[in-house]
Amino acid sequence: MAKRIEVSGLSSYYGSFRAVQDVTMTIEPKTVTALIGSSGCGKSTVLRSLNRMHELIPGARVEGKVVIDGQDLYASDVDPVGVRRQVGMVFQKPNPFPTMTIYENVAAGLRLNNKRIKKPALDELVERSLRGANLWREVEERLDKPGASLSGGQQQRLCIARAIAVQPEVLLMDEPCSALDPVSTLAIEDLIADLRASYTIVIVTHNMQQAARVSDVTGFFNLTEVGDPGRLVEMDSTETIFSAPKEKATEDYVSGRFG
Repeated sequence: MAKRIEVSGLSSYYGSFRAVQDVTMTIEPKTVTALIGSSGCGKSTVLRSLNRMHELIPGARVEGKVVIDGQDLYASDVDPVGVRRQVGMVFQKPNPFPTMTIYENVAAGLRLNNKRIKKPALDELVERSLRGANLWREVEERLDKPGASLSGGQQQRLCIARAIAVQPEVLLMDEPCSALDPVSTLAIEDLIADLRASYTIVIVTHNMQQAARVSDVTGFFNLTEVGDPGRLVEMDSTETIFSAPKEKATEDYVSGRFG
């Protein structure tokens, strides 16, 4: 069941450095939200703050609230591991577990969460996840081969299959196509369009055309000058951001005048 995310007054720190300041936004269920902006403006930091991966970096911390369907993810009684199960993550570079087969890569999270899961149930969930990542037909005859033996685009879809296998409610993607060729990029974009029906998706991308193609809503991040914290300048329907943004900084960025 896809979930609504409400972020209020979010500031993210690395030690004493405030990387992002006072981000407030609402992300609706079953939508794709793209976060855009120049390098260093805090997009990926905000993304990692949505499933508490930011705090895995030594000295990193967050102020403010991230609420998913009424639950504050940063409340003192909330288990961060449970949050990361609920809010899945796909990274910039495909990162299948190198010593595991294709099957084992998808099954890894399932086994971790449910040590008593029986083989027939596991087989079914692995197949369902690979079908969900639009990869099953390409790998069904070689599930025992290493995940690292796949092409880059296939490895990224394998990582998506691994993420959705544990049935998260939100899927975060940090520049998931930046290391891929155009054909693989198109396959991932088509997959995002399919996954929208089941998940709340937030994607960080440097590719303007990609943001315009895949997202329903776009948030533009910017910083005034190097060393300042990044801020959310404007967030609206993707069509509005790219055709009639309210802020001049947004217009300058999407029209290519800076960034």
